[in-house]
Amino acid sequence: MAAYSPDNIFAKIIAGLVPSHRVFEDAEALAFMDLMPHSKGHTLVVPKKGSRNLLDADPEVLAKLIVRVQKIAMAVRIAFSADGLRINQFNEEPAGQTVFHLHFHIIPIYQGVPMRAQTGEMADPNELAAHAEAIRAALK
Repeated sequence: MAAYSPDNIFAKIIAGLVPSHRVFEDAEALAFMDLMPHSKGHTLVVPKKGSRNLLDADPEVLAKLIVRVQKIAMAVRIAFSADGLRINQFNEEPAGQTVFHLHFHIIPIYQGVPMRAQTGEMADPNELAAHAEAIRAALK
């Protein structure tokens, strides 16, 4: 397995070098909207401490991160009245990982509505901003 590189897009988002639609942030983690969502409300949660993925992550970072994943997931479910949630986490390219910074996908699932395929097209920024605001409101 390759080493963690701090030059990845999520590290740049954490550092504020790349804009994002932030949902939640504290000393340990950041949650923001996925630019190419599979579903309305698709949110990413990343630790601020860098690791390539779950396999090389500090167990203490993982313990703190999963609590935040749960908190954000509950807010996403409330904000979008989701029927269910899919929580995805990929480790290495053959498993589907495309950004090599540990992250969890929170994908709302709606009964009878298929998830969008990955097309490479970015969502409307105004829509993502509105989704982020809805999740922030649900966190309060």
